Amino acid sequence: MSINMEENKIVFIGAGNLATNLAKAFYDKHIKISQIYSRTEDSARSLAEAVKTDYTTTLEDVINDADIYIVSLKDDALIDLMPRIIAGKENALMAHTSGSLPLDIWPDSIKRKGVFYPLQTFSKQRIVDFRNIHTFIESNNSADYLLLEKLASSVTNEVSELSSEKRRQIHLAAVFACNFTNHMYALAEKLLKQYDMPFSYMLPLIEETEKKAHVLSPREAQTGPAVRYDEKVINKHLELLSNEPEMQEIYQLISKSIHKL
Repeated sequence: MSINMEENKIVFIGAGNLATNLAKAFYDKHIKISQIYSRTEDSARSLAEAVKTDYTTTLEDVINDADIYIVSLKDDALIDLMPRIIAGKENALMAHTSGSLPLDIWPDSIKRKGVFYPLQTFSKQRIVDFRNIHTFIESNNSADYLLLEKLASSVTNEVSELSSEKRRQIHLAAVFACNFTNHMYALAEKLLKQYDMPFSYMLPLIEETEKKAHVLSPREAQTGPAVRYDEKVINKHLELLSNEPEMQEIYQLISKSIHKL
C-alpha cells in the first residue's frame, strides 16, 4: 500500500506541549498541517505561525474535510468536547494522543479510530528530537493502522503497535520514571534555595544517574543510605526536614520502598 503523507490533510486539535512538538516535527519533514485549533488565541496563533498554516479558536470553525485529526487535549477536555470535535467529521481518521484513554473512547459514529502516543515528556520551551522517541499507535482497521504507522515513521525510527491496556500500563510506568522523578528535582531545588545553593550543583549527579540507566538496571544502580538502611544518616536527614513535614513523609516512604526493593 503506497501512502503519500503530503496528500493527506492533517488538523491538530490542541496546541499544547505535545501538539507543539509533534506539529513542528511534521513540518520539518514537509508534512503539511492544514489547521490548528486551540481555545487560547496565543497558543493557536503561535503554533500556526511556526508551521505556516491557519488557526481557529472555535471548534465549529475547524475544517470538516481533513483526512486525519490529531486530537491532543487533556483527557477531561477530550471527553467533554467530544460531540463538538467529531461533528461533521465522521468519515475522517480521528486519533488522540493520550496515554491513558482507550481507543474506544471514540464513539460508534466514528468509523476510523486511532491513537498516536509518543512516549516522551514535552514542553513548548524545548523542542525535542523525535527520531528516537518510542511512538505507539493503534487503530480499529488495518488501512488506518498503516496510515498512522507511515505518519509516525516520517518523524521517528521507533514505531510500535500497542493495545489500549498496554498503553495505560506504560503510561503509569512513565509517571514514575519521569513525572515523579522531576518532582524530586523540584524538591531538591527547594531545599537548595533554602540553603543558598544553586540547583546546578545537582546536574552532574543527574547526568550520571541517567547514563547509568543505559548500562545497568535501576535496581543495580541504586545507591544511598536507604539501600543499606543507614539509620544514622536517615535520621539526620529527617532532622534537617523537621520544618518540612510533607517532605519528611516522602523521604521516609521512599527510603522504605528503596530498602524493600
